[in-house]
Amino acid sequence: MNHNHFIVPSGKKVRLKDYDPSYTGNYSSKDQVTAKLERDIGRLAKYQDVLYAQNTHALLIIFQAMDAAGKDGTIKHVMSGVNPQGTQVFSFKAPSAEELDHDYLWRSYKALPERGRIGIFNRSYYEEVLAVRVHPEILELQQLPSKTKNQKIWTARFDEINNFERYLVQNGIQVLKFFLNVSKEEQKRRFLARIERPEKNWKFSLSDAKARSFWDSYMKAFEDIFNHTSTKWAPWYIIPADNKWFTRAVVADVIISKLKSLKSSYPVVSEQHMKELLRAKEALENEP
Repeated sequence: MNHNHFIVPSGKKVRLKDYDPSYTGNYSSKDQVTAKLERDIGRLAKYQDVLYAQNTHALLIIFQAMDAAGKDGTIKHVMSGVNPQGTQVFSFKAPSAEELDHDYLWRSYKALPERGRIGIFNRSYYEEVLAVRVHPEILELQQLPSKTKNQKIWTARFDEINNFERYLVQNGIQVLKFFLNVSKEEQKRRFLARIERPEKNWKFSLSDAKARSFWDSYMKAFEDIFNHTSTKWAPWYIIPADNKWFTRAVVADVIISKLKSLKSSYPVVSEQHMKELLRAKEALENEP
């Protein structure tokens, strides 16, 4: 799958209206990608096993989106074949009192994946230049020096995030960033489905509907994020999200491509270790 259609080039200004949320490339139905997704889930499990065994790199996957874009479902389906011991998922909600006593990257730093593991952030530190920007009253709750609470704070945070991600990559933690691009119309349809289906009621709250009134502000904030933080070392991928089957197929393909690019391999044991293995094998075979 060619990823050029989804990646935000570093240094290029993009507009979300130029990205079609209903785009499905050369595919026209779910049936056309089902077999590919199943194969990719299996391939992902194999790449994860090698990543875990080599214990050199880690992979941080970030999902950002508007509500009902399919973050949870994408994580559930794409990662369904991986070993839970080598994967961790964090969903970042409103910061706690303890977290507000630290810098905004502190809680994310604590949740970073260890070497050999895949870490998934369902929402992330990007909320600090997204929700906090759209709702400035949140910024007022943060215990920051007053001189930092001005319009320059967003540019400063973009720089801090870029430096943070560069540091991660230089230390072996690869960063993949996905924005699931759902249309306002499709979000409305999914919200109504959550209200009408009893088993989905728990997934909907009045605050979800209220956030729709800030749609344009969120889109503008997202564009600013992409234009300032899509870098060569950690680019953004804008994934069409009106068709969940296509969203999952693209995300799986990008993750596999990243893991493949690491050229990881199973560790080669030392000569001494091999001798020990042979002695253990001989002892097992000679058991009565």
